[in-house]
Amino acid sequence: MSIYVKPIITEKFSAMADKGRYAFVVEKTANKVEIKKAIEKAYGVTVQSVNTMNYIGKVKMRYTTTKIMSGLVKKAKKAVVTLKKGETIDLYGNI
Repeated sequence: MSIYVKPIITEKFSAMADKGRYAFVVEKTANKVEIKKAIEKAYGVTVQSVNTMNYIGKVKMRYTTTKIMSGLVKKAKKAVVTLKKGETIDLYGNI
């Protein structure tokens, strides 16, 4: 099982990348030490700190002409990783 799932590429987190902070979606069971090791191994950088956030799944509803449709947004765990000063991650290199 892989700890690291995918990077988060939004306007907010792209602005944070200028300061050396990157966000990733990770497995729900991963702790900060495992996340740090996985990011360092995947990108070859030195991680200074890791902050994590757990997001609960929410119920979303959509009203149509025939019926009300409902569904769930999946649970997720996000990790914001701060790198050592002067290091960067090239997220767009393999696109």
